[in-house]
Amino acid sequence: MPGDRDRAAAHTFLFADLSGFTALTEAHGDEEAADLARGFFADARALLGEHGAEEIKTLGDAMMVRCDTASGAIGLALRMVQEVGARHGFPSVRVGLHTGPAVERDGDWFGAAVNLAARVSGAATSGEVLLTAASAAAAGAPGGGSLGRVPPHENVVLQRRGRRSLRNVAKPVELFEASCEVSRSAAGLPIDPVCRMAVDPDHAAGTLHHDGTVFHFCSLKCVRAFAADPERYA
Repeated sequence: MPGDRDRAAAHTFLFADLSGFTALTEAHGDEEAADLARGFFADARALLGEHGAEEIKTLGDAMMVRCDTASGAIGLALRMVQEVGARHGFPSVRVGLHTGPAVERDGDWFGAAVNLAARVSGAATSGEVLLTAASAAAAGAPGGGSLGRVPPHENVVLQRRGRRSLRNVAKPVELFEASCEVSRSAAGLPIDPVCRMAVDPDHAAGTLHHDGTVFHFCSLKCVRAFAADPERYA
């Protein structure tokens, strides 16, 4: 029957998007936001082949990817966060993934596994890679702990993040965060509080102090917006 072969195998589905994209669009306008999303997709596509992954589709600032293996998906997700999202003048990336059976129709994929991967992505915060227990088990670390080398990373660790209730999912889902030595040791760039872009302090367009905190900005437009109403953004 159609679909039986699809369901016989488990696939890992990955959803990635730009954290704070709504704030970015409001601060810088539709055209710049669209250009950033296009740049994100192009940079992410350049990584897919190395991780046994294929792009399924994009929607707004989000990309859906299917991976042959859970470990490949984790390696790809970490690169999206660290290499694509952790740059001056670019929004942070957040990623969620889940492993399970699904059905392919006309180049798209359907099923509970796909829906759950999307929900996990929605639960991730800026610069975070979240995955389900199913993906952790498929990658070789069912209870968390070290995955060892997940190319191109030397030491990938899965840390328990507890069970969370996700929208339209009947039962709470156990989640893990994937990290590696680079992501754990790097302080990361400050985030512009207005548009949510990463800002290198050495190249910031402006810096303001508010309630004992230093804020760095990508543009003078964001400086002016913050100065006009700091409580909105702080």
